[in-house]
Amino acid sequence: MRSGKELISDSKQFSSEYRWRSWVELLATFCLTILLFTIGLIESIPVFVRVFASLTCGLIYVRLFVIYHDYQHRAILQNSVLAHWIMVFIGIFLLAPEAIWKRSHDHHHNHNSKLTLSGIGSYPTVSKTRFLGLSRREQRLYLINRHPLTVIFGYFTLFIYWLNIKSYFESPKKHIDSLVALLLHATAAGAIIYFFGLTIFFITWFFPFLMAFAIGSYLFYSQHNFPSAKFHENNEWAYDRAAIDSTSRMIMSPVMNWFTGNIGYHHVHHLNSRIPFYRLKEAMSSMPELDNVPTTSWSPLEIIRCLRLKLWDAEQKKMITLSQLR
Repeated sequence: MRSGKELISDSKQFSSEYRWRSWVELLATFCLTILLFTIGLIESIPVFVRVFASLTCGLIYVRLFVIYHDYQHRAILQNSVLAHWIMVFIGIFLLAPEAIWKRSHDHHHNHNSKLTLSGIGSYPTVSKTRFLGLSRREQRLYLINRHPLTVIFGYFTLFIYWLNIKSYFESPKKHIDSLVALLLHATAAGAIIYFFGLTIFFITWFFPFLMAFAIGSYLFYSQHNFPSAKFHENNEWAYDRAAIDSTSRMIMSPVMNWFTGNIGYHHVHHLNSRIPFYRLKEAMSSMPELDNVPTTSWSPLEIIRCLRLKLWDAEQKKMITLSQLR
């Protein structure tokens, strides 16, 4: 059995992209987004077709986000001026502008599974001992940040508020692209309502984003907050163990793996974020050690189990619920 550090070293052979495939994946996903959005605008098309296009568009947004996320990790399409500007637009369109997304997400990768109240780039997680020492206000805010509704309505909580409103008002000069993203969404929403009406606004704009960000927020949450996840204080933390012990593999159908850009192989991504999303499964297959990792799924019971977890119990070495704390 190879150690975590050996696995990181061996994974480097998969960190080279196939340039042609990166372009095909990006442009095909981008064109599908435009097509599905356009279908929703055409009133002569039957409503059930437009609703189906709306739901599919929400899933395509998830895939588009993963491709953008890979670009920010420098896994694909580097040193291309065209790719750069396409990705700038995608980041703004998906309410994850580069300035705040890259900084917070890089922080997440370098601090995944550390016990922290700040929750920069992730959801805050503290031990039960520290939680009991917090003020009532701090406890309430902590629980709000981890509340299921906060995750499900990630469109408003994580993307509109945290990544854009909060980042812009805390540092306007650094995060002008957050303001641009907010203005783009407000202008586009207003224009669709004015020219096409509320029904088409919900079909083409609101529901796809609501669905995409709910899926994205839950994926981000559950792949680091699951019953067997391990959390550590800063001085006990190691990058390789955080990837293998504290990041789950989400079991999905081939269709959902496609829509989510293979993000279910999240432990492989955390082991080496330079591996393109379309090579994650290949990398895992070459390293049998990565098969024996914690898993999660879209099972309703599994979702409930993950969402109920609130605190790290250092004595039992596991995450616990509020009822277990009481």
